[in-house]
Amino acid sequence: HCACGVSGAIQGGCRVSDPAIQVDGLGLRISGKTILEKVSFQVEKGEFFSIIGPNGAGKTTLIKCLGRIHQNWTGNVRINGRDLHGFSQRELARYISYVPQAEGRNLPFSVFEFVLMGRYPHLSPFSTISSEDREVVNSMLELAGLTEFKDRRLDTLSGGERQMVFIAAALAQGAETLLLDEPTSFLDYGHQAQVSELLRRLNEESRITIISISHDINAACAQSNRVMAMKDGTCKFVETSENTMHSERLKELYDTSFVIADHPVKKGRIALMEEQS
Repeated sequence: HCACGVSGAIQGGCRVSDPAIQVDGLGLRISGKTILEKVSFQVEKGEFFSIIGPNGAGKTTLIKCLGRIHQNWTGNVRINGRDLHGFSQRELARYISYVPQAEGRNLPFSVFEFVLMGRYPHLSPFSTISSEDREVVNSMLELAGLTEFKDRRLDTLSGGERQMVFIAAALAQGAETLLLDEPTSFLDYGHQAQVSELLRRLNEESRITIISISHDINAACAQSNRVMAMKDGTCKFVETSENTMHSERLKELYDTSFVIADHPVKKGRIALMEEQS
């Protein structure tokens, strides 16, 4: 176990429940190059867990391993206490949904049709779409504020609107955990706020476990229960948001200097990149 390993929830000497995801010694090599090395951490059920770090740290590769998009990794990954290799793809989709980055995904479907595709884990190859499936889709569209767009084609929507559609499709799967790769990248401030607010409600009200990659240190710390920092394919630390906000810790991670200040409005602190003279 590296320093990023975190013990599970213990009560009275007994584990209350298995974590949503437990990773031990995860490693991955692609074309002879080490991408991930001995990564260990765990995420509790209902937690909002952010992953930060510089470009090339292995963040996207890591969550693609968790979603089994990459499969030739070494180490051990358990979902709800069960080995990731033991799930069928359809079964895994009931536990984990993956939302990739927003850029460059224009597909020739209406919003309703695309979100309906998220119901595939609940359908057999020969089953028809049920009224229940349609109700779930309509509920997810309403939750994401997309009802008025249901008949619009994806390629007519803005980047922020499309990102909300992709999250709605992931929710239609009915999965317990969302894996998000920089969900607010490429979005304007208004759509960033909408996506962030939707994720907050999903986590706090629906108790959906969220694992989100972020390049925004302040947003990650404001949203999350805990933050994991990655660099050079390794886990550098897993900390509370408060303990992440230390100038030396962030300087070591990003190789640049930061000033840590109190938030002018909310409780907590923010990181400001120090200007280079």
